[in-house]
Amino acid sequence: MAGEPKPTSNPLEQFILLSKAAKGPALTALIIQVLEAPGVYVFGELLETPNVQELANGSYAAYFQLLNLFAYGTYPDYLDLDMKNLRELEDLIIEAIYTDIIQGKLDQRNQLLEVDFCIGRDLQKQDINDIVKTLQEWCDCCQVVLLGIEQQVLRVNQYKESNIKTQQQMETEVANIKKTLKATASSSSQDADQHPMDRDTPQLGEQRPPTKKLSKVKGLASSRH
Repeated sequence: MAGEPKPTSNPLEQFILLSKAAKGPALTALIIQVLEAPGVYVFGELLETPNVQELANGSYAAYFQLLNLFAYGTYPDYLDLDMKNLRELEDLIIEAIYTDIIQGKLDQRNQLLEVDFCIGRDLQKQDINDIVKTLQEWCDCCQVVLLGIEQQVLRVNQYKESNIKTQQQMETEVANIKKTLKATASSSSQDADQHPMDRDTPQLGEQRPPTKKLSKVKGLASSRH
């Protein structure tokens, strides 16, 4: 029997070390331990060890298939282990949420699980091309969004420059109007200073009628003679 693994920063590391010396029943017991160990969610490295690979074609092949299921299997594959009822599935999902394996919401009415986040898992070589394709599609979408943002920024800058030019033109026109008004006012003031008496000086040839006092004086002079 393999000894109990000591806790390390990598929970799987001790199981991998123990698998190098374990054979037969000891190795199958080790597999059961690693599948039940808290905090262990990836199994690919253990699955690739030589001793575990030897189990694939022997009398312990079921343990190899079980470990392979935990490493690379999907939910339909897991259903082949036959869960008894829906409640067991809900309990499994709730436990996965509490242990931060996944983050999401369980919609019991519609029998849906909305997953917002999940931890990474083991990767098979045949899945690499699909992952690369998915990442490339995501990069292409990001590029389209980035291009759209750049175009929006360009239009905003052009609109800003147009507004600045319009404002500058208006300010120039206002300044010119102020200069014209100031020059007109200054010219009118100079004309008024040069001809201050024009409004009060009588026109040439215009004679004032004799006053009544002068007529009376002339009358007195005539009576004396």
